[in-house]
Amino acid sequence: MEKRDELYAGKAKSVYRTDDPQRLILHFRDDTSAFDGKKKESLARKGMVNNKFNAFIMEKLQAAGIPTHFETLLSDDECVVKNLEMLPVECVVRNVAAGGLVRRLGVEEGQALTPPTFELFLKDDANGDPMINESLAETFGWATPEQLATMKALTFQVNDVLKQLFLDGDMLLVDYKLEFGLFDGQVTLGDEFSPDGCRLWDANTREKMDKDRFRQGLGGVIEAYEEVGRRIGITF
Repeated sequence: MEKRDELYAGKAKSVYRTDDPQRLILHFRDDTSAFDGKKKESLARKGMVNNKFNAFIMEKLQAAGIPTHFETLLSDDECVVKNLEMLPVECVVRNVAAGGLVRRLGVEEGQALTPPTFELFLKDDANGDPMINESLAETFGWATPEQLATMKALTFQVNDVLKQLFLDGDMLLVDYKLEFGLFDGQVTLGDEFSPDGCRLWDANTREKMDKDRFRQGLGGVIEAYEEVGRRIGITF
């Protein structure tokens, strides 16, 4: 497969075209950002860690019958993915109260959420990725009711798979976001799943093992990511 021109550069990943119009190369960079890009830093090994972490998780989800865009690792910091028509809606599941939910509702951080909550956000950095609902998504053409229903069902299916995976490693999957797109008309999981896009706590100590270490200046960001990977069986 021939790598061609850069199609898109995000906060932490770059996307390249290939000689196959249905395949792209995803490059995980060492860049890290938070607060809609207001805090930025380059962290050594981050691209490699997140690329391998994402590959491991995507393969677990595929084995559970969840369609994903991931195809194969290409190098330490690159992988081949399907070329999706991305939907501009993020799906968020929360198993434990943290982050934005605590700020919005004033609930106690660490409170177990039973059943887990499901939220939708518009991918719009300029406006802070505002929270939306199904009605808005349909009205503005961001997704159809059928696509939204499939995205919600897949997001909860991901929760069933990954909650147990992380719990087996003595970790709590606190919350996470997913992005979806269309491939040959099928709703398909895209983007990535790594500690950059979820919250993971040690199940016993409640130590934060995710991107909150960067947001809150706790240090040891990549070391925490690697520890999460080690506990679930990833070799870096």
